[in-house]
Amino acid sequence: MVHCAGVVTEGDLQYLSGFNNEFASEALPDALPEGQNTPQVCPYGLYAEQLSGSAFTEPRHENKRTWFYRIRPSVKHTPFTKYTRPEVGHPGTYPVPVLTTRWDDVDPNPNQIRWLPFKMPEDSEDVDFITGLSTVAGAGDCKARMGGMAIHVYTANRSMVDTAFNNSDGDMLIVPQQGALTVRTEVGVMRVPPNEICVVPRGVRFAVEIDDEKLVRGYVCEVFGVHYKIPDLGPIGANGLANPRDFLTPVAAYEDRECEFTIINKFQGAMFQAKMQHSPFDVVAWHGNYVPFKYDLDKFMVINATLFDHADPSIFTVLTAPSGIPGVAVCDFVIFPPRWAVQEHTFRPPYYHRNCMSEFMGLIKGEYEAKKGAFLPGGGSLHSIMTPHGPDAKTYDIASTEALDPVKVAEGTQAFMFESSFSLALTRWGEETCETVDSDYFQCWQGLESNFDPSWKKT
Repeated sequence: MVHCAGVVTEGDLQYLSGFNNEFASEALPDALPEGQNTPQVCPYGLYAEQLSGSAFTEPRHENKRTWFYRIRPSVKHTPFTKYTRPEVGHPGTYPVPVLTTRWDDVDPNPNQIRWLPFKMPEDSEDVDFITGLSTVAGAGDCKARMGGMAIHVYTANRSMVDTAFNNSDGDMLIVPQQGALTVRTEVGVMRVPPNEICVVPRGVRFAVEIDDEKLVRGYVCEVFGVHYKIPDLGPIGANGLANPRDFLTPVAAYEDRECEFTIINKFQGAMFQAKMQHSPFDVVAWHGNYVPFKYDLDKFMVINATLFDHADPSIFTVLTAPSGIPGVAVCDFVIFPPRWAVQEHTFRPPYYHRNCMSEFMGLIKGEYEAKKGAFLPGGGSLHSIMTPHGPDAKTYDIASTEALDPVKVAEGTQAFMFESSFSLALTRWGEETCETVDSDYFQCWQGLESNFDPSWKKT
């Protein structure tokens, strides 16, 4: 039987309002103990259990943990055994998904890579969020917990049933592109449609449900050993970019249900499973600051150049997973939302660029302003460290001659980027098996001709 604090709807969320504040939620009155975390007997006969997302001795402002008060402790399960995902898909139709952290399966490839929209499951396939996860690229060691990341895509046509996922390796930033997700977690339920994102921290068990078994697709950025946070603003001041008050976390919602339930655990890059005879979503009350959260990308306060030149894309950072070096990220989540372009005497699209960071881009909807008509929703691109990239020839020609009147850029569009200081390695799935690699991507720059005129004089 499912219980919750009222009916679980999209509105059953509370403001996160910061990333280190204490939050509390209870689905039954007085389910949270008063004055201490572990009374001899918890209210309603519940078990107290702490989930720690940081070392006990980290500075207070960095310390992350949440106390659960649950019907049964999560330790009540059978031993973990190796889990092999069902081999859905077959060459020529839906590609067999591969989830991996092995970065040496294929030789390094510095070329610009673009993927057409990643293929959806066939009607004959039963694919849920976990069986449909495929790793595109990544770097770093999930065992060392000193930083690293993996980029996955997901496609699915059914909900997870009596199954939950536990990622022991990293936080998962989920970016829906097609179809809404209902993400059921130990602390409550979030509905996440396209143009919203959610983050499930390492170790929080969750299941993904989809509406009426519709097709869904999206992107996932997993970071090892660090957590996502909102970036510091520096000279921008106190306001701008993603405002803390717009992040939402679930309220307590529990189910007291006895059934055979499977916990799928990603541990050191490998997959394991354990059985329990009850639902893991039995947390009646909780308090802490280590919780899943969601964010609506339409609420991003855009900062932009207002006189000349093209500002660096860092001004569009929604979340960052920092490394141990100040200002250098394991991963920045950057968006390119609708905004006004007003610069004078300026080439307004993104400038041609070689970068000491890796840049994976995806498109949620619309047309990306630097690759109109060719970079499609549900696809992606990877521009590796120091590999040049920039607008295609058609975009360059238009932007070099158009009248520089104020114009709304990217209306109806939402592109994003996972930008990392790591040199990302492609997986075999990402380079070969997924079958949507655009082998003609390089052609989009071949029309860039020399305009050099040694006799040119400034007028």
